[in-house]
Amino acid sequence: MQEVYKAERTISAVFKEQKQIDDVIRRLLDRSVPRDHISVLGRNFQSETRIAGFISKKDVILGGLRTGAVFGSLFGSFLSLLTGVGVLFIPFVGPIVAAGPIGAVLLGAASGAIAGSAGAGLVSVLTTLGMPEDKAAIYQTRLEAGEFLLMAEVPSDRAGEFQLLLESAGAEEVSTIEKTLARSCSGQCNSPQDLSPEVRAHLSDEAQNTFIERYNAVLNEKSDEFTAEQAAWETVHQQYDEDENGVWSKAKVKA
Repeated sequence: MQEVYKAERTISAVFKEQKQIDDVIRRLLDRSVPRDHISVLGRNFQSETRIAGFISKKDVILGGLRTGAVFGSLFGSFLSLLTGVGVLFIPFVGPIVAAGPIGAVLLGAASGAIAGSAGAGLVSVLTTLGMPEDKAAIYQTRLEAGEFLLMAEVPSDRAGEFQLLLESAGAEEVSTIEKTLARSCSGQCNSPQDLSPEVRAHLSDEAQNTFIERYNAVLNEKSDEFTAEQAAWETVHQQYDEDENGVWSKAKVKA
């Protein structure tokens, strides 16, 4: 019987070059870290066709994440193995390639922190995840400078092993928080009570039902919780606006 992978901590680190990211993703996968427990954020992913060739200004919308096979083929073989590769816009940083569960976090409850913070941008999101503010500020600055942020969710008893792995691959500014990234729902959502408290707190009753309906439909089709989560948040953003408390509650008026 295959042992269940139990992630309990999140290790984060900065890498200066994309080839380092490719290498460390391969090494993490080789050490049996599941692809849906690895996240990457970065601006300057290079390919034969530059990112500007695929994305127009209207595609890069606050809180919006574009997904699709084009991103998997665009950003390299190892990055494409991760869940939910797409592009979103973060104030003070700009268009960011997001891969893995961090993409759904940025689309979800944390999006209010991005949009509503007074100049903090990504710093607010990372601190809501439990990261020290000074470390979060360093990460934002280095992303702005074109470097890459990797986050790996690992078992507590192997945290030291994975920290050494990252450092040997060229990691800088390594940090560990005592929890993993929040998931909206584990498996099928049968009622709002199945949603995580972080998600439920940012959705009105009507928006919760919209989220669940879209989440379950995509989960049944794709069998991928993170793709379903991203699709559900996109649908909420299309149908609702946030109120002054950061709750998606105001139904948009249809033209």
